[in-house]
Amino acid sequence: MSSIKDSVHDHITVEGVAEELLDTPAVQRLRRIKQLGTAEFVYPSANHTRFEHSLGVFHLASRALSHLGIEGPQAERVRAAALLHDIGHTPFSHNTEEVLERYENKSHDDVHDLIRGGEVERVLVRNDLDPGRVADLVAGDGELGQLVSGELDVDRMDYLVRDAHHTGVPYGTIDHGRLVRELRYVGGDLVLAEGNVQTAESLLLARALMNPTVYSHHVARISKAMLRRATDELVGAGGVPAAEFRRWDDHDLMVALRDDPATTGYARRLDDRDLFKRAVWAEYADVPEGLIEADHGEIAAYERDIAERADVDPSEVIVDVPGEPSMEESTTQVVVNGEVRRLGSQSTLVAALRKAQHEQWRLGVYAPEEDADAVGAAAEDVLGLDLDALVVDVRKGMHQTLDEYGA
Repeated sequence: MSSIKDSVHDHITVEGVAEELLDTPAVQRLRRIKQLGTAEFVYPSANHTRFEHSLGVFHLASRALSHLGIEGPQAERVRAAALLHDIGHTPFSHNTEEVLERYENKSHDDVHDLIRGGEVERVLVRNDLDPGRVADLVAGDGELGQLVSGELDVDRMDYLVRDAHHTGVPYGTIDHGRLVRELRYVGGDLVLAEGNVQTAESLLLARALMNPTVYSHHVARISKAMLRRATDELVGAGGVPAAEFRRWDDHDLMVALRDDPATTGYARRLDDRDLFKRAVWAEYADVPEGLIEADHGEIAAYERDIAERADVDPSEVIVDVPGEPSMEESTTQVVVNGEVRRLGSQSTLVAALRKAQHEQWRLGVYAPEEDADAVGAAAEDVLGLDLDALVVDVRKGMHQTLDEYGA
């Protein structure tokens, strides 16, 4: 049995199969992957890792299992899945996940191949646990998989509190103790017990507030887009196998980017925090529907057209199109007057937050500061944007304020 001091949950007790998994290379690799990728360009203290987050998820899963009365091999499988749930993350976490999805057709929670044939599989088999069933839980399959990956998963409960703690942003603070205590299974679905509509709303609200403040802050988005572009160059044209890239950590990726002539410029900018600036920052209503649905190839073609029209190198234009606004937490199920209902049909807050999501949504076009004017004008024409005016003074560089550091 090990006791680990954690910045969020105080002391975390690790025993059984989880204690053995703790020192496997797959789990230790998570020490070298930042939880929030490039968000530390905005919040300098946001340099916590996937390792400590995984410990927190394991801790909350153990508490949830205890409250639900689940014991024995079932519980051990869930604990193992909780600790292993992030081993499929690429370097810098979600920042480069799209590259993996494009070249390997895998998401970060598809870990079957990472568990098979290595130390993790040997530990699981030694503890009489089926590696395939543990990997299924990581993907959220089955009744117990909802605890690890679902609308009420312990993953979300940990990362909101942890990210708020390390960024210093208070909006992610939730009562995870109550959330864990009030979990119930009804007809095979994980729900919150009677009297917890506000508890469910708190989870929804925390995620809705953290998104524009931390996860989608414009500097975090720009640096993420630059890192993703460089990684795409490296794995695509550079010939680095996606399967190899998937097992790298943050340091491995940055070294490779610095060493490759095609990506060394991006690496230098990221090292020095010499980031591209916003040439366009367009609202949802001003963007053609087809553009929001454009795939990677179509966006790359737009970038080339914009670069040609602006007379700049194609490497100096990045079009960043977020997906349609979504709110998974609105499907959270709560017991109201003895029946299970979706939060979206029960809470008036959901409609307001959905509207706020659309209002906060922005399409970004990024370029070096000296090219932002030309790229912005070209992007308006090429993308067919219906803009009466760009965000106030974005092109004039007035966005270069302390706001870039979250102030």
